[in-house]
Amino acid sequence: MIAEKIILLVEDNPNDVDLTLRAFKKNHIENKVVVARDGVEALDYLFTRGSHTGGYPAALPVVVLLDLKLPKIDGIEVLKQIRANEQTKLLPVVILTSSNEDKDRLEGYLSGCNSYVQKPVDFNQFAEAIGQLGLYWLILNEPP
Repeated sequence: MIAEKIILLVEDNPNDVDLTLRAFKKNHIENKVVVARDGVEALDYLFTRGSHTGGYPAALPVVVLLDLKLPKIDGIEVLKQIRANEQTKLLPVVILTSSNEDKDRLEGYLSGCNSYVQKPVDFNQFAEAIGQLGLYWLILNEPP
């Protein structure tokens, strides 16, 4: 049986979640998408704790699309915890954010992100960016 390639989308803005899901659909990306609406929910999913305790171990996603500005635990701290854990330290993490601040980009890379993508404002540009991300991380990239 081939393991399903799951995408973990960590995004608190419902409009951005909808736009991302629409962009996946427009680009024929039909992978299962797990949406975590804050940093705690993302870490609970990855480490099977909190609301995910007691179930089967979470299938690790093939890629995490991580916003920076999140409630409860921000994206950089989520990334640091992913990198600090033996099971998830090699998990591909793409920061997908509206921030274009140099300090955010630098902190993201210093914390171990694999890529930093600024969300385009225009939906067609956003859909194109999501299509390129999907092509690379779901098809071209060879995971560890």
